[in-house]
Amino acid sequence: MYERLGDDDKEALAALPATPTPPRKSQSYSQQLRSNTTGFCKKHNQLRNLSLDEERIPRGVNQFCEICDLPYSNPGAIDPSTTKGGSNRYEYRFQQVGSEAGVEDEPPFPEYVASGTGIFSVPTRAVLHPARPPYLELRPHPLRETQLGKFLRTIVCTESQLWAGQESGVRVWNLSDAHEPGIGMDGRARRGDEDAAPFYESTSTSPTMCLIIDSSSKLIWSGHKDGKIRSWKMDQTMDDNPFQEGLSWQAHRGPILCMAISSHGEIWSGSEGGVIKIWPWDIIGISLSYPPEERHLAASQMEKSFIDLKSQVTVNGVCNISSSDVKSLLADNARAKVWAAGALSFSLWDARTRELLKVYNIDGENRVDMPSPTQEQPVAEDDLNVKFVSKSKKEKSQGGFLQRSRNAIMGAAGAVRRVTTKGAVVEDSKKTEALILTADGMIWSGCANGLLIQWDGTGNRLQDFHHHRCAVQCFCTLGTRIWVGYISGVIQLLDLDGNLISGWVAHNGPVLKLAVGCSFVFSLANHGGIRGWNIFSPGPHDKIMRSEIARMEHLYTRRENIRILIGTWNVGQGRASHDALIAWLGSAVTDVDIVVVGCQEVEMGAGFLAMSAARETVGLEGSSIGQWWQDAIGKALNEGTTFERVGSRQLAGLLIAIWVRKTLRPHVGDLDVAAVACGLGRAIGNKGGVGLRLRVFDRIMCFVNCHLAAHLEAVNRRNADYDHIYRTMVFSKSNFINTAAAGVSTSSQTTRITNALGNAPEEARPNLAEADLVIFLGDFNYRLFGISYDEARDLVSQRSFDWLREKDQLRVEMAAGKVFQGMHEAHVTFPPTYKFEKGKPGLGGYDSGEKKRIPAWCDRILYRDNRPSSTAECSLECPVVVSILQYEACMEVLESDHKPVRCKLNVEIAHADRSVRRQEMGNIAKHNKDISLLHEQFHSVSDTAMSHGNIDLRNQEAFTLTITNKSGTDNASFQITCQGQLIVEEKEKEKTPNYHPRGSFGFPRWLQIVPAAGMLKPGQVMDILVTHEESKEEEVDGVPSSWWSEDTRDKELILLVNVRGNCSSETKCHRISLCHTFSPTKPVRTGSRNSSGSRRGQGGGGSTHRRSSVKRAGSTNTTPDIDSDLQNIQSP
Repeated sequence: MYERLGDDDKEALAALPATPTPPRKSQSYSQQLRSNTTGFCKKHNQLRNLSLDEERIPRGVNQFCEICDLPYSNPGAIDPSTTKGGSNRYEYRFQQVGSEAGVEDEPPFPEYVASGTGIFSVPTRAVLHPARPPYLELRPHPLRETQLGKFLRTIVCTESQLWAGQESGVRVWNLSDAHEPGIGMDGRARRGDEDAAPFYESTSTSPTMCLIIDSSSKLIWSGHKDGKIRSWKMDQTMDDNPFQEGLSWQAHRGPILCMAISSHGEIWSGSEGGVIKIWPWDIIGISLSYPPEERHLAASQMEKSFIDLKSQVTVNGVCNISSSDVKSLLADNARAKVWAAGALSFSLWDARTRELLKVYNIDGENRVDMPSPTQEQPVAEDDLNVKFVSKSKKEKSQGGFLQRSRNAIMGAAGAVRRVTTKGAVVEDSKKTEALILTADGMIWSGCANGLLIQWDGTGNRLQDFHHHRCAVQCFCTLGTRIWVGYISGVIQLLDLDGNLISGWVAHNGPVLKLAVGCSFVFSLANHGGIRGWNIFSPGPHDKIMRSEIARMEHLYTRRENIRILIGTWNVGQGRASHDALIAWLGSAVTDVDIVVVGCQEVEMGAGFLAMSAARETVGLEGSSIGQWWQDAIGKALNEGTTFERVGSRQLAGLLIAIWVRKTLRPHVGDLDVAAVACGLGRAIGNKGGVGLRLRVFDRIMCFVNCHLAAHLEAVNRRNADYDHIYRTMVFSKSNFINTAAAGVSTSSQTTRITNALGNAPEEARPNLAEADLVIFLGDFNYRLFGISYDEARDLVSQRSFDWLREKDQLRVEMAAGKVFQGMHEAHVTFPPTYKFEKGKPGLGGYDSGEKKRIPAWCDRILYRDNRPSSTAECSLECPVVVSILQYEACMEVLESDHKPVRCKLNVEIAHADRSVRRQEMGNIAKHNKDISLLHEQFHSVSDTAMSHGNIDLRNQEAFTLTITNKSGTDNASFQITCQGQLIVEEKEKEKTPNYHPRGSFGFPRWLQIVPAAGMLKPGQVMDILVTHEESKEEEVDGVPSSWWSEDTRDKELILLVNVRGNCSSETKCHRISLCHTFSPTKPVRTGSRNSSGSRRGQGGGGSTHRRSSVKRAGSTNTTPDIDSDLQNIQSP
């Protein structure tokens, strides 16, 4: 509160002219405090037309946004293919009762509009986003409150199904039904899924944290928050009943954060505290064979049959790997390795021997170089709580204790140092959020600061790329393309060299997960929406699809019509009677669908304001008096029977709340709240704004309750307060919705960046600028200038509001483009609402005390919709059109020095029927000849040749296969898998050979193929080494694994070489038969294999024999010195 003028204001007053300015000149009167009003009353009957009466909305706007998503900065005109092609109109109207029903027939109030450009301009909408590829909307953005307990966390994709993990189990979409219409409100789908493509859900389980695909077993493995691993059959029969899990067991004590299937078919799982466990395939295969009634026995066997890697590398309490949570596991099947990523470090493991190869930090600096069996293991320094040991037992004991003590001291000092120097923020920005293996064998990691890091297969950091400033959330890859999902909702497309090909805003929330399948890249947003992007986008088919779907706009456009009642009242720290609330609100809601109420000065006082500011700093808001007002208003609105309270926000004395008619409630949600303080130091909430943002029929509406700076002379401060609120108001989710519940990374806050590529810094558009409808209400405190108290009283009594409007500071400032730019207001036809003596009725109640404050229209309601011009009609290009049906003050209410004001709006809303549009897109993709032709061209696979189709492997021989890319223009990627293995003795007994595959078509432990995957350039020839590896016997829970005995048995297996094109889901397959023959006359095994005791002694070592021979596939004879080489194999 400012009781006296400052020195600057006094100087400004002294410099003001005494004569009035010509009325037609549009300018700011921010400092014009008229003291001489001579001659004014003589002209008060003249009618004047200010430029403010004319609608002046700029037509050149460059913010595009399709339907519900955030605007995307892309200067230029809308694509001609998106022009409207008709309409299919129907209205959403409640039956009107009582005297209010007649309002519909009344013409709308005349309005005046302030000019607005830049961030105040109308955001342009389009049928399809011109800067975003067309997409398959598998699951439209559901309202947040419909997802409580059902938030989707992750997705994986096969060529025929998309699986999603949610908080209560899993769900699956058959992609053959991806374009089918939704079930609808009356179907079996619950609210939020009525427009989603048909899907099926599992029985209820603990929240699903991760999913992996096992193609060979036709299973989906899921890791859960309760520490269990569960299996789900891909090919089971689905119906309306929830489907059941298969094999499940208690794998970890804490949540399972990630899983991977290694090149040998074993399941690796990571949990909190750096715990990594391995589940051997032999045990998994046996457990899967149990009948359903014996699954408890299978679970018991699995729970006993794991390998704990952390315990294996821990000696005397000292662990060689980090104790941070395992965030990602990545199987490098090309080299038979597994990567484990913590927040700030990596560990690299041998997938066959399960040995720790290397530990290093995010900068690529080695923290552990695992020694060979003959090398000493030195004690090394570690900044990441990774501890090291030396070889001798004495050194282990002493070194472990000293190292633990030193690490504890250094860790504590480092923590203090990071806090005092804000180093924690720097470390957080470097955290690894995602890992991916690309077709060329490179590994990519994404960080919380948007950095992309390329690594080679041995953990050497190669290159860094920084294309976006927000946190990386996920990757996916196919052929020569890499897709990156960011917390800002952006998806970027890169090539294998890290060059940026394209980028677009995919969702209006973080992209949690990406998955490739069925010619689509599917993206899961944190709000639960799933979209499928063609793997060839951006491309020529996008233009065809955009043009065709825009042409069919009339088929899927839907129009609704609702009414919104807005009420504002400065209650002056008092409380209202029920009759007053009925007169203000209750009497006007018979035909209203949404009620928004803003109150000012609900509670004031220095102590309360200070306490409120303190509570805001820790995320607390509201007060008992604010709650009383909400309850009292709810009672006047018949809350519980007719209306439902959706949400509220209070900042000190400012309160805003919203109620929605129950019949409309299914279409309203996603409530977000915001508050901006404009009081002392922009920290105290006696002045400021509180806002609500919600989605209505998939359109964004924002309501902001303001209390701006007081006093006649404070025009500039009021303008500044509005500008501060508009630019800085950032909406966030209500307290009952936790972002982390939906799987959003907590390492980085969402940064609003309109430039999706992040190449050029731009000013981000404020949250309010992105809404389809913005309504400002409140005590704006703009006064009448250049008029005396008595003159104002006389004009009010004569209802000469035209003259009074010309003296309205708000109207003049809006005309000058200094405040509320681009906003609409109905012509004020009610008396000024300030200032009155409490309890004194009629116009005689205006302040007659010592100060005699001049009456003023302090309490106002303004709006901005999607119309770029006054003639624009409601359509997908202009989805929200508003007209004012009522704008009045309730002069009979006497409980405050302000009168309450209400405004009734008629709102037309256009939106797309997502279910119908998805179906039409499916018809286009299926029947359009141009798209079919492009599809065939893009799905071509390069011709490749293998040097041989059969391999005869003897003992420790090594064969070299060659694969050749015969194309002269296109790259080709390949991956080798094992279709299955059988023992020759068993084959002879069986009529039909039964090849037994391992998990994900992995290789037997005795077989190693390097590389098992890779990228072939045009004309390139690549050698592939196929070897029989000497094995060591291991025990799982005291039971030897079955694969050890296979070393001395003849085996036969089928290798499949799957070849893909540059970026194609189509494959060509080469089939290779591999036979392994054991020759007992040859000394294949040396002294280390003579006894089980000596074999156990080698438990920590890997394969140390020398290659006995290398025979190129296709040759019939080995080299002459093979037998002598075999004789000379030495034990380590």
